[in-house]
Amino acid sequence: MADLLPSSIGTLIRDARKQRGLTQQELADVLGTSQSAVHRIESGGQNLSLEMINRIAGALDSPLITAGAGGPTHLRIHGPVKLSGSIAVRSSKNAAVALLCASLINHGRTVLTGIAQIEEVNRILEVLTSIGVRATWSDDKSELELIRPARLDLARMNVAAARRTRSIIMFLGPLLHSEDAFDLPYAGGCNLGERTVTPHLQALRHFGLSVLTTQGLYHAVVHQMADADRKLTLTERGDTVTENVLMAAAQFPGRTEIRNASSNYMVQDLCFFLGELGVRIDGIGTTTLTVHGLERIDADVAFAPSEDPIEAMSLLTAAIVTGSELTIQRSPIEFLDIELAILAEMGLDYSLTPEYRSYNGQTRLVDITVRPSVLHHAADKIHPMPFPGLNIDNLPFFAVIAAVAEGRTMIHDWVYENRAIHLVELNKLGADVQLLDPHRIVVTGPTRWRGQELICPQALRPAVCLLLAALAARGTSVLRDVYVINRGYEDLPNRLNALGARIDVFHD
Repeated sequence: MADLLPSSIGTLIRDARKQRGLTQQELADVLGTSQSAVHRIESGGQNLSLEMINRIAGALDSPLITAGAGGPTHLRIHGPVKLSGSIAVRSSKNAAVALLCASLINHGRTVLTGIAQIEEVNRILEVLTSIGVRATWSDDKSELELIRPARLDLARMNVAAARRTRSIIMFLGPLLHSEDAFDLPYAGGCNLGERTVTPHLQALRHFGLSVLTTQGLYHAVVHQMADADRKLTLTERGDTVTENVLMAAAQFPGRTEIRNASSNYMVQDLCFFLGELGVRIDGIGTTTLTVHGLERIDADVAFAPSEDPIEAMSLLTAAIVTGSELTIQRSPIEFLDIELAILAEMGLDYSLTPEYRSYNGQTRLVDITVRPSVLHHAADKIHPMPFPGLNIDNLPFFAVIAAVAEGRTMIHDWVYENRAIHLVELNKLGADVQLLDPHRIVVTGPTRWRGQELICPQALRPAVCLLLAALAARGTSVLRDVYVINRGYEDLPNRLNALGARIDVFHD
């Protein structure tokens, strides 16, 4: 019974909360209590009823006490392994969440084909269905039909689900046309540092939206504005802020010119989808987008999001770190050009097939075959840039790649002040990663990877980096609480096993 002492339960709750990226105040808001009460619970200073434990477990999506199998999901990775064969890249996580949010502006029937069945999608679907959207999967889960009601019931929003995804911020653009006032919970997601929502609020003021930040909520009020042409310049060339503005502009008659817009893959997918809804957008793929909006959007459409360049980079990294020959099919080459150019300079041996089109008819794809290579350090520091530069989400994988290369490579993650810190966890598997400051690391290779037991960091891409490095490690590694990986990847362990990996999925 010692394991059921308040102090033990408090520690479990604290760890589960941190793994979900929630603050004590955010958990308190979901539970309808105070931050001080949550602090007492986590400190072991408050006895808990089974009912309260179950409420907390539900809020954290983490069974704290279970009988038999259950609890957080863990991975046991046996290495080292060689991978072989081919694997197809699945559809984009970031495009999927944008398209789910965009379904709110369509009063007709939206069908999304091949959408990733991942936790991030599940959270947005939980929010959508809680406010009245009808979401129906086909029998084989290949299609998702979305039909919004005439009036959304925002008072019934699933706050717990909304707090666990940063994508909830992209409800601002779709809702400002149909609501005079509404509340949204603070956005959650990965623990990557302070990602301000100010650019969203600044841009959406051009459409009459003003937002007051209250305790745990964004309180939005919409002021009516004349239907006139608009010009705005984003203060940050961000993906989600560009998507938010696109969804707002699509619903306003007239012409909206958006300067300093992101031209990244998920933004292009959203533009293609809006085009299917009848919204004309000029300049797709550039940093100036011109949107010709409609007063009402009511169309029956079917759309397939394009393949995920971040998953493609993950699979490339798996091949590189294990010294394997592997073909990554359906890779969106336009969004991997810089990454491949850097890898070629480091000595990677690979080849590409001729290009072909994605199911959306727009995105250019290739199959990439990677062969075992002797890599050397990058001649210059590796750092991300807005598209068409090296993708911000692909940067962490270069830490794993640099660890198998000869020499010292500097990686500069200037965007997030916490993500580089997570990559130091690679040292536990035998890497030599030196943290210079919250944004810069130096990786020295080559590495003799060794198995270790680890807890997933609260960041998607660094967590996957640990999994990929463990494939090459001698012995057995355990990666605990992989919810964060399931947020962005569909059935990744079994898909890697089909290539020759040896990964067991287990629960406490």
